Amino acid sequence: MKIAEIYKSVQGEGFLSGVDSAFVRASGCNLRCWYCDTPYASHAPEGEDLAVDEIVARVEEIGCGHVVLTGGEPMLFAELIPLTARLRARRRHITIETAGTLYLPVECDLLSISPKMANSRPDPLQTPRWGERHERTRYAPTVIRRLIEEYPYQFKFVVVSPADCDEVEQYLAGFPGIDRSRVMLMPQGTDNESLARTAEWLAPYCQAHDLHFCPRRQIEWFGLVRGT
Repeated sequence: MKIAEIYKSVQGEGFLSGVDSAFVRASGCNLRCWYCDTPYASHAPEGEDLAVDEIVARVEEIGCGHVVLTGGEPMLFAELIPLTARLRARRRHITIETAGTLYLPVECDLLSISPKMANSRPDPLQTPRWGERHERTRYAPTVIRRLIEEYPYQFKFVVVSPADCDEVEQYLAGFPGIDRSRVMLMPQGTDNESLARTAEWLAPYCQAHDLHFCPRRQIEWFGLVRGT
């Protein structure tokens, strides 16, 4: 399994924000969001091939009770199945970050699903092949339905403009099984100023529509820095 980095930090997004955790970042992704802030795990994947035993050993060295398996897209790797089984056997709380386009029968305490909206499409002039592929694969309703049936979940939608909120509502209307109390809207941005500008209108929108506003605390705390 190609791994970009394994490190200890504090979760900055979602319902477990503030929890000390070991992060395992898989390197490789089946999408190419233009706003991706970890290109070293997607657009230009870096890292080393590690066996499941090696990954578990490094997580054990960190010593946190919570583990976040992220990427890239960790669901690309079949090794995730034995990895999550091994971590569960060691009584770790497991969160998996995924775009919800792929399914694996993993062990998981919280599936953090971040569906990619139209606002994620890469520039077709810069990456014409990936633009088409991204648009074709970013929406996988059959996968989403299976994931929400089988796992505890949270949804995080990246929002750039008010029009994105309308698209989120259309998305949720297509999945009546999704619990709105588990849905968050998160501003796109990698610096505090841009995040704050979007938060000014997005936070009140969430309150008015019974959705959660999701800050990106890791940006507030550390900036856009690897290993955080």
